[in-house]
Amino acid sequence: MQSPTSSEVISFATKLEENSGNFYEEFARRWVNEKDPWNDFSAQNKKNKTAIQRAYYGVISDALEGCFAFNDIDMDNYYINTELPLELGYEESLRKSIVMEDTIITFYLDTARAAKSLMADVPVAFERIARKRKERQLELKSILNALSIKK
Repeated sequence: MQSPTSSEVISFATKLEENSGNFYEEFARRWVNEKDPWNDFSAQNKKNKTAIQRAYYGVISDALEGCFAFNDIDMDNYYINTELPLELGYEESLRKSIVMEDTIITFYLDTARAAKSLMADVPVAFERIARKRKERQLELKSILNALSIKK
């Protein structure tokens, strides 16, 4: 794959936030339990998307867009399937969400590292989102572990 431009990476990041947010909205519809964090996760994704766009548009210029590419980033490596098939049970859906979060965290950390030399705001935003998503992933693992203990 050709090295993606900064615009392509930002578009991909916003799609990750939208699609994984939709995943958690579906999770919330399917397994209604007010103590579960699915709607909070979806709301956080919307905030993440806004933060990404603000950071990017705050530093973007024609020169930057024309000259900067993420040379070591192949966005195909970060593709996530956010469909939540009806036959997938609660525990399996939790496992899928943990894997999804891992891929998204890796994307943000890899792209932050690649952009550090040229842009300040975007890598900072990406690293902050990666930290929050790592906390989310730990919460998901905790919910999954609690299910295992109940069995």
